[in-house]
Amino acid sequence: MSIAEQVVEAARRAAGGSADVDVNVEHTHEALTRFANSYIHQNVASDTDTVTLRIHLDGRTAVNSTTVIDDAALAALVERTVAAVRLSPADPGWAGLSGPAKLPELPAAPDTATGDAAPEVRADQVKAYIEAIGGLTAAGYYRNRMVVTEYANSEGQTARGTVVEAAIDGIAKTATSDGASRQASRLMADLDGAALGARAAAKALASQEPIELEPGEYEVVLEPTAVSDVLWVLSGYGFNGKAYNEGTSFVKLGEAQFDPSVTLVDDPLSGPAAGAVFDVEGTPRDVLTLVRDGVTRAVAHDRRSALEAGVASTGHASAESAVHGAEPVNVRLEPSGGAAPTEVEGPAADSAVLGLVAGVRRGLLVTDHWYTRCLDPRRLVMTGLTRNGVWLIENGEITRPVKNLRFTQSYPEALAPGRVLGIGSHAPAFASKYGVASAMAPALWLAGWNFTGGASG
Repeated sequence: MSIAEQVVEAARRAAGGSADVDVNVEHTHEALTRFANSYIHQNVASDTDTVTLRIHLDGRTAVNSTTVIDDAALAALVERTVAAVRLSPADPGWAGLSGPAKLPELPAAPDTATGDAAPEVRADQVKAYIEAIGGLTAAGYYRNRMVVTEYANSEGQTARGTVVEAAIDGIAKTATSDGASRQASRLMADLDGAALGARAAAKALASQEPIELEPGEYEVVLEPTAVSDVLWVLSGYGFNGKAYNEGTSFVKLGEAQFDPSVTLVDDPLSGPAAGAVFDVEGTPRDVLTLVRDGVTRAVAHDRRSALEAGVASTGHASAESAVHGAEPVNVRLEPSGGAAPTEVEGPAADSAVLGLVAGVRRGLLVTDHWYTRCLDPRRLVMTGLTRNGVWLIENGEITRPVKNLRFTQSYPEALAPGRVLGIGSHAPAFASKYGVASAMAPALWLAGWNFTGGASG
């Protein structure tokens, strides 16, 4: 019997047979190699066990957790959660527990060698990254992570799964410029430190001595690194079931809110991004189509928001979703298709981006977004800064580097019908800094992006 099942039984005995009980047991291994000034200065690793117990009894709900998993600690967890549920306020939003359900199958077993890779393995890739940067200054990190989760509840649902992820994120610096490159995958073999370092160096060298540019609306080609920010923002604020129910989301189901070229899915099963096949409520996760051919089709739900909306949970419950809402965590903007990209010279670094640049009469190529903040959730107007390389595009050619700019832009409006002029042919994966979440993002050519000032204001 698993720890989760043992705790469910103990809680049912202590609380009484009518209680709804569920338990998550999560073991997280995370290891990180940091580098700065072109040398490794830190290796850290942590292993954390967390047991989370939830009890619903007589219309009240209580949740408690512990990071100690011996018998005494688990007994104490049960005791204090039973005591808490009897003192908790009424919980009218309780949606019940998930019943027994089969989990979708991953196309391949998780690669545990990626999840628990040794420091020497990370160091080899960091070395390749730094050597590819040459005489420039390098900084960044290489991270690998493995999360093993088991779930059980008093309705008979049990689940167990493993998620692994590796990620590189680094920059190359000159006296007047930075260049960035990053990538994530469920397989370390997919990450090429030398290629990523060369890309960062090319960007840094190509963006030296940037010029000032007047604020205004410009056509833009957003590189995949910038598009990943767009996708996470759309997910967190827009395709969030709680926000949709409360009327703070831009989403209007069934309407053509996006350009017909836009198809957006949440996919934990395929592609390079790591994803869990069930959520913290034990609900299976499968591919969820959020937007198909420009028409908004769905939002992410946990059991609470699904009950309120009169639909089924999509399997997106998290430890915080009762407060912050359920949101997609493995979101992918479908690329345009076509041939795989080839490496080329110049700041754009791959043919998928340069193919979009070639169509721009006058606009900007943007590598990255930084420090983005929401000004208006209903229109999803964001403000933020460009970072790690911006260039002027004239007559289909990248001509001059540009100083960083502040933007104020509604993300859905930038992707509205007629505003998406092109989508790149491949969608690399990028890891979120917060938890095991990912964005698979191709480059985007957009008809307009509103730049409101320089980086200083």
